[in-house]
Amino acid sequence: MLKNIPKILPPELLKILCEMGHSDRLVIADGNFPAESMGKNNIVIRMDGHNVPEILEAILELFPLDTYCDTPVTLMEKVPGDTVATPIWDTYKEIVAKYDTRGADAVTNIERFAFYEEAKKAYVIIATSEAALYANVMLQKGVI
Repeated sequence: MLKNIPKILPPELLKILCEMGHSDRLVIADGNFPAESMGKNNIVIRMDGHNVPEILEAILELFPLDTYCDTPVTLMEKVPGDTVATPIWDTYKEIVAKYDTRGADAVTNIERFAFYEEAKKAYVIIATSEAALYANVMLQKGVI
């Protein structure tokens, strides 16, 4: 047993977070995200039964965000014309603000297919059971 490690994080993910270096990225994917096809050339960790905010919070307790880029947190933009509400983005910004002094300014959005292309290059994709739409978030690791 270790102290001060969020209990939600499985040992396999802790190992991966340790292996990641500066500028490596991870994706915490919602339940609709094609994690297995996007991650066929990288690592996919399944965290079924969990949602993105609780995983984001646990990871940010351990994971430094990149201070050498303006926006180390990336969200998937809504498709033009899609009117679905995205209140989960506000939740993400609140969580990020607890761990990064830039707060919401550390967060940006990119077009859906650009997000997919960046996700293919991520070190790890964490697949969740998150039901909210457009709930995918990408984090870029910083230094300690």
